Amino acid sequence: MTVVVLAVADAARYKALMLHAYEHAADAFTSTAQERALEADEWWVRRIAHPEGMTVAFGCFEADRLVGTVALEFSAKPKTRHKALIVGMYVLASARGKGLARALMQAAIGACASRGDIRAVQLEVTEGNVPAIALYESLGFTAYGVEPLAVLTPGGFRSKVHMWLALPGPPCPVGNGCDAAL
Repeated sequence: MTVVVLAVADAARYKALMLHAYEHAADAFTSTAQERALEADEWWVRRIAHPEGMTVAFGCFEADRLVGTVALEFSAKPKTRHKALIVGMYVLASARGKGLARALMQAAIGACASRGDIRAVQLEVTEGNVPAIALYESLGFTAYGVEPLAVLTPGGFRSKVHMWLALPGPPCPVGNGCDAAL
């Protein structure tokens, strides 16, 4: 299986996969299947292929079935344009163990690096999701904090681990010290 950039034509399959994810991995997401099912089709299109390039999504297919995805959100704000946020990372249980999650994450990181203006890739992962945290750490992400009571799930409150990955990029403006954090 290969990783591809999702297009507008993939929106219905993306929506179906993510609604499944919100239902079957409720602890992993801050949204519910019920609230996302109410989103207009345009919302799903913007999530995978924003007309101004503020989002991009990647997917893995088995035949014509979308079995895994990850999306990136970019900021339009001048002070945060240097960051990207990983969202909606999910691989169907039947497709796990084949390296798809790693391939999806590598595609997302590669897309950030190829832009040239992204210096930090951020994500949140539910505390206790050992396989996901191990994957992210193996790709170079490090934790920078834990948000307690981040999300109320059917099993109770869950905390979120905030992680980031530094990317090489253009030099910082003189005197602002941003390279000190890297």
